[in-house]
Amino acid sequence: MVKYFNKNAARQKRHVRVRGKISGTPECPRLNVFRSNANIYAQIIDDVNGVTLVSANTLEKDFEGSTGNAEAAKKVGLVIAERAKAKGIEQVVFDRGGYVYHGRVAALADGAREGGLKF
Repeated sequence: MVKYFNKNAARQKRHVRVRGKISGTPECPRLNVFRSNANIYAQIIDDVNGVTLVSANTLEKDFEGSTGNAEAAKKVGLVIAERAKAKGIEQVVFDRGGYVYHGRVAALADGAREGGLKF
């Protein structure tokens, strides 16, 4: 029987390992990233209360342009930073979701930093 390398299972293992070390609090919530082939999603989460405070993704109606590239990820980062500022959130801890900090994940982080989030 031929075994194949399951990239998503390896990513989920990395994500669980990282989640053991970082957690979002009401003072410093967690900025979580999920990346699919076609879209990118970001959430700011308070893990103590188990609540999503702010979210943004490329599937929203007012999102224009291509959805699966670094430019779109940067726009999502800017949007989530704007929404977080409106809720009074300035400091977050970045959770890359087990993905390599490169490409779309790094672009989203850069957009969030440009928007005023600190991490």
